[in-house]
Amino acid sequence: MNASSVLLFLPACFALNMAFGPNNLLSMTVGAKQGVSTALVAAMGRLLAFAIMIVVAALGMGSLLMVSETAFTVVKFAGAAYLIWLGIKILRANGRASTEQLELGKTDIRGLARQEFLVAIGNPKAILIFTAFFPQFVDMNNYWTSFMIQGVIFLLLEVIAIAAYAYVGTRLSGVLQHAQGLRWVNRISGSMMIGFGLILAMARRS
Repeated sequence: MNASSVLLFLPACFALNMAFGPNNLLSMTVGAKQGVSTALVAAMGRLLAFAIMIVVAALGMGSLLMVSETAFTVVKFAGAAYLIWLGIKILRANGRASTEQLELGKTDIRGLARQEFLVAIGNPKAILIFTAFFPQFVDMNNYWTSFMIQGVIFLLLEVIAIAAYAYVGTRLSGVLQHAQGLRWVNRISGSMMIGFGLILAMARRS
């Protein structure tokens, strides 16, 4: 990528990273309950999913979702179902918060990372971004190098977005000291997650 391409790619890419969606909602929720560091560790699941998608898109397999209505629909409904299930799970969470609940063990970290991975990998719109957006900035004379540089930049900017949303979440940490506040956070997060699932279920290919 030449300098002019990078200057165009960076702000456009960062706008995509900062767009409010289910994964960034997860980071904000985890940040509110567990802090920025835990949200960043949990988001490794998301970064792994995006890295896989970038490689798949680079191989040209992402075009399958663009041309196959069946493939897109299967991935779309699987992702939507998971988001709705996750939203219901959050809504049903107990409003009481104890010190033990607010301290995550290794199993809990793995669970949060798995949630991040499944939410990201279950959204076919994500791979369409890599398939439709990245090629606009690819140097065809250095295809693989150019595509992978874009991928690395995207993932680094994603880390910044994760930290930003998690930090916003920490501003809600005082609310979580009270059972009523925690219940409201769970209601809002759960309802929004279900909403994202319904939006994804109704999504059409561009």
